[in-house]
Amino acid sequence: MSGFNTSSGRRILVTGAAGFLGSHLCDRLLASDETTEVLAVDSLFSGARSNLEHLRSHSRFDFMRHDVTMPLFVEVDEIYNLACPASPVHYQFDPIHTMKTSINGAINMLGLAKRTRAKILQSSTSEVYGDPTISPQHEGYLGNVNTMGPRACYDEGKRSAETLFHNYRQLHGVDTRIVRIFNTYGPRMQPEDGRVVSNFIMQALTDQPITVYGDGTHTRSFCYVDDLIDAIVRVMDQPTSDGSPINTGNPHEITINELASTIIDLTGSKSKIVYHPLPQDDPLQRRPDITKAKATLGWEPRISLREGLTRTIAYFEKLLVQANSRQAAE
Repeated sequence: MSGFNTSSGRRILVTGAAGFLGSHLCDRLLASDETTEVLAVDSLFSGARSNLEHLRSHSRFDFMRHDVTMPLFVEVDEIYNLACPASPVHYQFDPIHTMKTSINGAINMLGLAKRTRAKILQSSTSEVYGDPTISPQHEGYLGNVNTMGPRACYDEGKRSAETLFHNYRQLHGVDTRIVRIFNTYGPRMQPEDGRVVSNFIMQALTDQPITVYGDGTHTRSFCYVDDLIDAIVRVMDQPTSDGSPINTGNPHEITINELASTIIDLTGSKSKIVYHPLPQDDPLQRRPDITKAKATLGWEPRISLREGLTRTIAYFEKLLVQANSRQAAE
């Protein structure tokens, strides 16, 4: 991909840039002004080059294949650390590497921020709250996490990364920011990544049974990707920060049964809902308290679930058309 030009704008590093959120963040940063340069870094373990293909010839964009568990030596002004498999299918595939990505990756990126005096933002997760005993979850809630469960590699890796960000801020004066991301969806999700929105949409579009784990009464709160990226950028662009976590997500809570019914309606699918046992440690409730984000960022989600799902369904429909065309040509 193209190298940087010689503009005098910000140089921003995005790790995990080929992922769902990372690729949207790259788009947003490049569109923010005409001088910002973006260095996109990804190991491509769970990210996809195709998510960044439209930026290949952009004069202020560059891509580097690199695993953040190894040190990185570049000159940048800001760092968005999004590197880590985020879906259960991917982060449970190699739990040790997942923890290395969260912990060693945080150490390496914080070391880079310390050396370059760059601002650095950590993409944490609502998973730090585990299977919560309160709802909605506020930033002061300490969580209910099983350290030896199947989700622990992700939960505890992200919790450890938050601790490291706090320590580097205290000991070395690194300008750190932390966002706790709740369930987010939108175009560029992978069709088979095991997340509920992509699963349901793909099943609905192909008239396959909609697989609900549990009885479908457990709840989630879904935030469209554009709203989420807006929140992340606002956190980084704050002139000052105390480094404490900020919840980012949509507080509108629905049951999984309601989500399935909405997707069936929007796709006109013939799919029927089928039920399977709930996986171990799968949270029964997930809803953010975004009081802090409203007060400090002036932010709250604007895109309704039906509008966001309509956009996401259109994306997956396009993927299916492309896949069918390739099969027909073979």
